[in-house]
Amino acid sequence: MNLSLEGKNAVICGSTQGIGLAIAEELALLGANCTLIARNEAALKAAVHSLDIALRQQHHYLVADFSKPAEVKAAIEGHVSGTPVHILINNTGGPAAGPIIEASEEAFTDTFSQHLVCNHILAKAVVPSMKKEGFGRIINIISTSVKIPLKNLGVSNTIRGAVASWAKSMANELGQYNITVNNVLPGFTSTQRLSTLIENIAKKGNTVVDIVEKNMMEEVPMKRFADAAEVAAVAAFLASPAASYINGVSIPVDGGRTGSI
Repeated sequence: MNLSLEGKNAVICGSTQGIGLAIAEELALLGANCTLIARNEAALKAAVHSLDIALRQQHHYLVADFSKPAEVKAAIEGHVSGTPVHILINNTGGPAAGPIIEASEEAFTDTFSQHLVCNHILAKAVVPSMKKEGFGRIINIISTSVKIPLKNLGVSNTIRGAVASWAKSMANELGQYNITVNNVLPGFTSTQRLSTLIENIAKKGNTVVDIVEKNMMEEVPMKRFADAAEVAAVAAFLASPAASYINGVSIPVDGGRTGSI
């Protein structure tokens, strides 16, 4: 099985912590040159310096705030002007929790811009070099809400579904160029976002964090949360030559929690 990414250039979004950083670490271990994108330059520098360079990889970073699509566009267009991109990992933090009926109109438009519009900007920028190189992997880190909407995540459920449809449409168009587009759907994963959600649930329910965590784990057949590295392993496989005929799919990485086949 060919998992080597030597000579491949990857762009990983939201990669200073959590799942994004775990993916960058995994791609670097497989030999990819990684360019990280996030808004915190100090955190980006630290993340870049933590990546493996045993195969003489060269890692870089771009500073951009995903709430400002123009910044994302300027950063990625400047990058691709001098560097071909073979792998794009679309990943950014989700919106605040809450019932959909209580969401403001701005919450939908802001989240749509941060996720789908920025994904589209990035894809449009990197696809030309993918076509030229004859190799492309666009991998979107979304959510299991693509399969079944999650309670109390109304805005997220809505926009994640839109991203999945966008990705499937793009997969249908780009497959002929040896460019695959796939989605990874993390379930409960031990990240700062999950910790924040648990704390909010505990506060609203006037209970303690440990009880909320225990109840959430009980929903998972494996009775635990995922480690970010377990999600990253799936993304890394999809980025590799070994996954060359996997296209247009959404893969849950959730310990079996999603109640659909």
